[in-house]
Amino acid sequence: MITRQQALDFAHEWVSAWNAHDLDRVLSHYTDDFEMSSPFIVAMGIEPSGTLKGKDKVGDYWRKAMVKYPDLHFGLIETFSCVNTIIIYYTSIAGKKAAEFFTLNEEGKVYKAMGHYD
Repeated sequence: MITRQQALDFAHEWVSAWNAHDLDRVLSHYTDDFEMSSPFIVAMGIEPSGTLKGKDKVGDYWRKAMVKYPDLHFGLIETFSCVNTIIIYYTSIAGKKAAEFFTLNEEGKVYKAMGHYD
């Protein structure tokens, strides 16, 4: 079970890793076989289904995104948690609002993530 403090710590570290543009640090939050879904996967021409599986594939996608958006900066708005899930609500590229939904395993690593954007 995820405590409120664990969810807050996760959110702050996740945002900090993205803002540092440190891909290895970002990926450290995820299992090797995690699954990521996002409309940006489709928009960037990476995968028409919008879903990627595995650190290698998602890492390649995020590497391209970091190059495409060199001024990428996230601003944490709120963090929500449940038994084994966390939602991070934040400002994203060009001030757009975003919410990431994470499902975590017993070790606190994300094995499924979904990005939602306005």
